[in-house]
Amino acid sequence: MQVLSSLTREAEAEGLRLGQPLRDARAMCPTLVTRLANPARQAEFLAVLRRWGGKFSPWVAAEAPSSLVIDLTGCAHLFGGEEALMLHAIRDCQDLGLSVCGGIADTLGAAWALARFSGNFSGGFSGGDMLAGRNGDAIDQEARATRSRAVRRRHWERGGPAPVAPVAPVAIAGGAGRNDGPARDGQDGTPANPLAGLPARIAPPGQTRLLLAPLPLSALRLDAQSVTELSRLGLRRVEDLLGMPRAALARRFGQDVVRRLDQALGVEPEPVSPARPGRRFAVRLTLPDPIGLEDDILAAIDRLLPPLAAHLRKAGRGARRLRLQCFRADHTLQTEELGLARPTDDPDRMRPLLRMKVADIDAGFGIDAVRIEAVVTEPLHARQHKGHMGATRDAEARRDGDTGLDDLIGRLGARLGLDSITRWAPADSHIPEKAALTLAAAWAAPPHIPDADGADAGWPRPPVPRPLLMFRPELVMAHDRPAPPGNFRWRRRAFVTQKATGPERIAPEWWLDEAEWRSGVRDYWRIDTAQGDRLWLYFAHGGSMSAGWFCQGVFA
Repeated sequence: MQVLSSLTREAEAEGLRLGQPLRDARAMCPTLVTRLANPARQAEFLAVLRRWGGKFSPWVAAEAPSSLVIDLTGCAHLFGGEEALMLHAIRDCQDLGLSVCGGIADTLGAAWALARFSGNFSGGFSGGDMLAGRNGDAIDQEARATRSRAVRRRHWERGGPAPVAPVAPVAIAGGAGRNDGPARDGQDGTPANPLAGLPARIAPPGQTRLLLAPLPLSALRLDAQSVTELSRLGLRRVEDLLGMPRAALARRFGQDVVRRLDQALGVEPEPVSPARPGRRFAVRLTLPDPIGLEDDILAAIDRLLPPLAAHLRKAGRGARRLRLQCFRADHTLQTEELGLARPTDDPDRMRPLLRMKVADIDAGFGIDAVRIEAVVTEPLHARQHKGHMGATRDAEARRDGDTGLDDLIGRLGARLGLDSITRWAPADSHIPEKAALTLAAAWAAPPHIPDADGADAGWPRPPVPRPLLMFRPELVMAHDRPAPPGNFRWRRRAFVTQKATGPERIAPEWWLDEAEWRSGVRDYWRIDTAQGDRLWLYFAHGGSMSAGWFCQGVFA
């Protein structure tokens, strides 16, 4: 079923929650506006935010679906302290139209808990009770046996409009950084509080246990089943687990509960592993004046390809897909993409393909910048020669231009699409119709069948010639004898046998159950008719089907 994966503050004020079925949400809020979730685009946007987070610290990691983890050790003093750093981050997100809840603590687990749960429960970090009254469902109360014994529900819990919850001020005790010392801005020595009213939580060093104690068990990043099982025993807050024996806790609820608790308290290390930045191979040429002629665009391409090839060659990779972007003077963009049959770092092989796309570019009021990017790259492995003979053969192949076929496939793919160009490769089967595989030419290497000396023996030859056109077997009207018929009918035409060559006996693959081969062993004949047709007929000896003659191909 369709469920809610993210909510705005207005939707939360209406009483909607994450994971709620969409039909229930529409029943509660008929004016609800929804959009389909796109995890791929969200991951891309989170990757962009990860690059933005690099302004605060080089150790930035992304946590799906909408979180960033930043190790601020030794970096907060560069922004005036942790409070100023958090304020800076929140203001940047507000400029981007994003709502953010942040938390800073000694451990990753504690920061995760403070960002999501601090200030939302009685006795929490902010000291305010953000619950809309006590109705028997609060985590610090025992659940009522029946709903009739619970206190009366508010009108918004019965479907009425929800009240506007006041924003509780955020209490920041001490304001000390991880390694930067306390930040004191007031005249009387009191800590400054620039984050008052903002959804941010900062834990002073050494007070992680004190701040995590009143939070619910969900703040330890436990799964829903573990939280439910612990709640049945009356364990609802983190402080309920702090004094319990670890061995009994792990034996009853598993090692994950103990591990999450130790990670939040700093007993078990949980370092931040920053994501490795993606490798980008792109070059850009900014023009002093707009251009619009094809010759000027071609000249820009000729200047961009050598540095792009140098970047690829230095990384040991070859371009498999190129993207040509032209930035117009009216702030519009035109993009052309093309693929190559083989990865390459040679600009002479990329230039003809890009020239074919220049005619499709509309310059408009002029082009201010040209950019070429290798969108998809593959590693280029060096070949090890097998002695002087192998090196000589490779040198001759390079001199003769052995990349001609790949370049042809690339040029055809630029017009028709690489998926439209196929090639045949030999298959490991003695069945005529299964002796070859149809593969995409751009993603399949030419078949290499070595002989006894290691040289390419070429395509394996069948024991007898095969027809040029092969199709599914078609019934032939003739006598039911293994000997070639003197005359027969096929496709409503009468034929007279003039010459018969054969037979070639082919047995079915007994380990496969194919409907067309249930007729048993076949004897193939090459029949030359008086009418000038050369047909490929076979006699099925009959297995689970009756015997008879069939036609499966036509020779040239």
